[in-house]
Amino acid sequence: MDERQATLAFGALSQETRLNIVRMLVIAGPVGMAAGAIADKAGVAPSNVSFHLKDLEHSGMVSSRREARSIIYSANYETLSSLIQFLMKDCCAGHPEICTPALAASCCPPAKATKRKKALQVS
Repeated sequence: MDERQATLAFGALSQETRLNIVRMLVIAGPVGMAAGAIADKAGVAPSNVSFHLKDLEHSGMVSSRREARSIIYSANYETLSSLIQFLMKDCCAGHPEICTPALAASCCPPAKATKRKKALQVS
C-alpha cells in the first residue's frame, strides 16, 4: 500500500458510520452482509448506507457481489491488512519486540474465527 491508498482508506474510515460498517463487516466475515441488513444494524436509511458503502468500496475497504436480488458487502481483508502493514512498516526503529503485541492483537485465532463463522450461519 502506498501513501495515496492509505490516505484514501483513512479518509473513508474517518466517518463514524463508515467505521462502524467496516467493523460490522469484519465481524460478519467473508460471508458478508446484505446492504439492507447493514442499514438496519447501523440504524441508518438504506439510501444513506448506500452512500457510505459506495465510499468504502471506492477506497477498497469493502467489496460487493450480487447474490440473486441482493448486493452482499464484505470487508476487504487484503486492504485492511495492507493498511495495518503500512502503519507498522519500519516499526519502532528496528525493535520489533515493541510492535509484536500490536500485531498479535490484530486478529483472533483461527479457532475463534471458525466458531464465529458457524454462529453467524446459525443466526
